[in-house]
Amino acid sequence: MKGAKIIIESLRKEGVEVIFGYPGGSVIPFFDVLYDAPIKFILTRHEQAAAHAADGYARSTGKVGVCVATSGPGATNLTTGIATAHMDSVPIVAITGQVKTSLIGNDAFQEADVTGITRSISKYNYLVKDVKDLAYTVKEAFHFARSGRPGPIVIDLPVDVQIQDAEFKYPEEINIRSYKPTFFGHPGQIKRALRLISKSKKPVILAGGGVVIANADKELLTFAEKIKAPVAITLMGMGGFPSTNPLSLGMPGMHGTVYANMAITESDLLISVGCRFDDRITGKLDAFAPEAKIIHIDIDPTSISKNIKVDIPIVGDAKNILGQLNKELEGFDVPDLSKWQTKVNEWKNKHPLAYKKNNTGKIKPQHIIEEIYKQTKGKAIIATEVGQNQMWTAQYYQFDYNRHFLSSGGLGTMGYGFPAAIGAKVANPDKEVIVIAGDGSIQMNIQELATLSMYNLNVKIIILNNHYLGMVRQWQELFYKKRYSGTPLKNPDFVKIAEGYGIKGLQVKKINEVEKKVKEILEFKGSVLADFLIEEEENVFPMVPAGEAINRMIGGMA
Repeated sequence: MKGAKIIIESLRKEGVEVIFGYPGGSVIPFFDVLYDAPIKFILTRHEQAAAHAADGYARSTGKVGVCVATSGPGATNLTTGIATAHMDSVPIVAITGQVKTSLIGNDAFQEADVTGITRSISKYNYLVKDVKDLAYTVKEAFHFARSGRPGPIVIDLPVDVQIQDAEFKYPEEINIRSYKPTFFGHPGQIKRALRLISKSKKPVILAGGGVVIANADKELLTFAEKIKAPVAITLMGMGGFPSTNPLSLGMPGMHGTVYANMAITESDLLISVGCRFDDRITGKLDAFAPEAKIIHIDIDPTSISKNIKVDIPIVGDAKNILGQLNKELEGFDVPDLSKWQTKVNEWKNKHPLAYKKNNTGKIKPQHIIEEIYKQTKGKAIIATEVGQNQMWTAQYYQFDYNRHFLSSGGLGTMGYGFPAAIGAKVANPDKEVIVIAGDGSIQMNIQELATLSMYNLNVKIIILNNHYLGMVRQWQELFYKKRYSGTPLKNPDFVKIAEGYGIKGLQVKKINEVEKKVKEILEFKGSVLADFLIEEEENVFPMVPAGEAINRMIGGMA
């Protein structure tokens, strides 16, 4: 069997149903075999979008997403998507073409050192020089991608390897001595954690992206309700714990809720589940949870005590460890937390998330997101771009369902949300998929309107148009005396662009049109691009200034 056929058959063995990508000279043999394969191919209009679509497919399903690109510029265009997946622990396999093995290192046409370029932004990568190694490489790649702390794997595939012959024998299982992730928590550490919980008077659970990745949402809900502890949910953890649950504190950190940040600051026990203590969560490190003992549950031992020193590390899969804790909690004497609950509720009542209604007739972005939540009943898959649109969505859309929120957290990649939504829609054709974007970030991958049109996908695109690169402008307003350098935008007519791609476009200018237009968008049987003209200098509040403690927030109300 030729190498190209081997890789396609190997992908089938791994259950791959769809590939996102863009063809080119060094992957023509691969595409020739793909032509007859029972695997759906989605042609994006840029390789970066292919990587983000594979990422959105993976985040919304838990399966491994697959993307493919040619050598040189095709492969380098994938790197932003690979880095995005790496920072957020998303399982994707990126297949890149490469020049002939005899030409590697000779500056051949469309040659790039893909393994060197992607080494620091992937979980693992391969340059396959022998066709006999191909089937095992694919098996190992998928094993690495989905196990332990998930992440992106890169397979660089020279064109001559694709046309060489070898016997196809796909390994049934794989055993790598040097790679043995821990899946269950150490019983001794579980008991130590329970002792701390039994003594705690002011516990807080911090739920991160590991809860979503491990599908541990039900176990977390059971755990929180058993110990009656409030739950702060990071950006990557959205949907891992129901936002509408009375124990929910919403998002902590730089643009988190006042009550989440106050509860963490005053807690005596912080139970972190699948959170790496990113700087946007912790703020000033020596002022973060200063009185708290810290239990840290994470499958990646290198994430524990990396940013915040912890008292009880528990290495393993979040779903399994929470299951272990829940089992041990049966018959457990839970401490009386009524005073703590009263205090937390006082913060919630005194400092709710809120924004000022105005009489100018201009639309508030928070109002749009609240209306989308109201009309979708929180059941839509929401993908965001990066910036103010992302933070407003995290604040004002209530995420009650796991894998319903797609956003670039660690890398903060503008241009992520739209192609990620395409991947999510391909994976979930019966679910409502909505992109919430800024007018800057939507233009990073706006060419993917052609992908929507070509495959008749039903994705709703909501542009919060303030004619600025909004988050940078906000910082310039607050800390740089309103010196708006490089942030004002002269935007195109988004409606005409949408119509040029055969997509329904509409513009919304008035407050009293929001409810009606959101209803029209959601009821339309097909993709819609909606350009909402919003208050131009609206800010995301609350906000923790850079380097400040998280309980030192400014602008309690937008």
